Amino acid sequence: MSRFKRAGNVDSLAGFRNEEAEPAVPRGLLKGARKTGQLNLSGRGLTQDRWWDQTDLVKLLLSSNQLTSLSDDIRLLAGLHILDLHDNQLSSLPSSLGELKELQQLRLSHNLLTSLPVKLFSLMNLRSLTVQQNLLEDLPEELGQLENLNELDVSINHLKCLPSSLGCLGSLQKLHLCHNKLCSLPKSLGKLTNVKLLDCSNNQLTDIPASLSEMVALEQLYLRHNKLRLLPRLCAPKLQELYVGNNQIEQLETEKLVCLPAISFLELRDNKIKTIPEYITSLRTLVRLDLTNNDITTLPASLSLLPSLKVLLLEGNPLRGIRRDLLTKGTSELLKYLRGRIQDRPEAADEGPTAMTLPSQAKFSEHNIKTLKLLEFSDRQADNIPDELFDAAVGRGVTAVNFSRNQLKSLPPRLVESHASLADINVGFNQLTCCSPAICQLLQLKHLDLRNNHLDELPSEMKNLTRLCSIILSFNRFKSFPDILYHIVTLETVLLCNNQVGAVDATRLMKLDHLSTLDLSNNDLLNIPPELGLCTSLRFLGLDGNPFRTPRPAVLAKGTDAVLEYLRGRILT
Repeated sequence: MSRFKRAGNVDSLAGFRNEEAEPAVPRGLLKGARKTGQLNLSGRGLTQDRWWDQTDLVKLLLSSNQLTSLSDDIRLLAGLHILDLHDNQLSSLPSSLGELKELQQLRLSHNLLTSLPVKLFSLMNLRSLTVQQNLLEDLPEELGQLENLNELDVSINHLKCLPSSLGCLGSLQKLHLCHNKLCSLPKSLGKLTNVKLLDCSNNQLTDIPASLSEMVALEQLYLRHNKLRLLPRLCAPKLQELYVGNNQIEQLETEKLVCLPAISFLELRDNKIKTIPEYITSLRTLVRLDLTNNDITTLPASLSLLPSLKVLLLEGNPLRGIRRDLLTKGTSELLKYLRGRIQDRPEAADEGPTAMTLPSQAKFSEHNIKTLKLLEFSDRQADNIPDELFDAAVGRGVTAVNFSRNQLKSLPPRLVESHASLADINVGFNQLTCCSPAICQLLQLKHLDLRNNHLDELPSEMKNLTRLCSIILSFNRFKSFPDILYHIVTLETVLLCNNQVGAVDATRLMKLDHLSTLDLSNNDLLNIPPELGLCTSLRFLGLDGNPFRTPRPAVLAKGTDAVLEYLRGRILT
């Protein structure tokens, strides 16, 4: 008998009976819950909760219903470990939640919460608290009592400041603060010495506290879309990924770069950077450098000496002395060009002991796989990727793949083995005639390079790639703007130059709020819709080499802002 069973003659299924047209809950589901301690009532249109005292539950899932309130009787489920209430219409929570002393995971995202009950912060066993996409304006100082919390997500709220007690969360490993109204971060943040991921994107931060340097475990830091004028000073020996795009950074100071000995991904796009310091060549582990849409006029030739650099993005800069067509040929050709500008260049170092030999006598770098999380087999003119390469990557958490400059006619099916971690794919300069729908299983994918292939369409399943930021489709056979791209609202960069695109739907493009780089140069556009001028998020718009008559070359030569203004002026009112 349940230890919560009340005295008297109680109908144990009364809480689920349809007394007021409430959607029915199958009896079998309840029977199973009594055996397993797990009850999943997600997505059943429930509006009321009247069942708390009937089952010794460990896990209760009530997501995607229409709950507007939660009964105080929730306290009767004292053995609950997991409570999922996300995607409902809750505007408040009962204080009795604080009596669930065994609770480890509490999911409250996508509701209408304006505050959290103070007693909630007495749950000492809580490991994960997710409250993203609510209406929270502040967090109480009692937050610091959750000393065993591993993950805290308060993104997409209305937070203007954070309690200093945040620094007391010594067990925290993931902290999501993005999409709020934060103007500053508490100095106590530096006490979070176990945090590996910190996301402060899309706030109003003008600077970062110096104490952030004390977060020695930090591996990923997101500061996109803020108001930063300087690169933050970080003494972060383990930091691998730093994203500071869409800020107001004008200068890269050498002393800031010195503190990034393990950096692999450095995103500096959409800033106001004018020069690249020579010291950047000391970032020996740098794999991806994104400088899109800055004010850079010259490149140091020494960039080509970065031993691990595989992706260098420079679109939207007023570069001098470098032909535009060279930029479209990809990182490999650009680095080769820069190496040619270095006199007395050193001979390429031998791969040494980190090189492994496959039965096919091809070599790959074990160091790249283990340390850089990079799977590389490029410039081999191969028509397939050896299984030995994929075998070596099993369990390594590979984040980037470079299979460019081969003879591949389809995407290697074993790519999906890295679906949990793969964020960057480069299969440019191959012979792909189609993009396999299997790529849509790579839900972590952020960057996709398909340039210089034989593609004329993209699979509709790509709508599942909800993290995709950039896609390069230059030098393919597209006759129209790929329809699926209109549905990927996370896109920031679309390079579609040198195809046969005949039209673009400006009205649908306007829905891509994050799109800042769009290259449609050298296509078959006969006219440019004036509504394209309403795509105000664009920092770079490439239209050269198309057969349209207007805008005229003189307007195009003035740059993106002038073109957009011209187009807006042609909208009929």
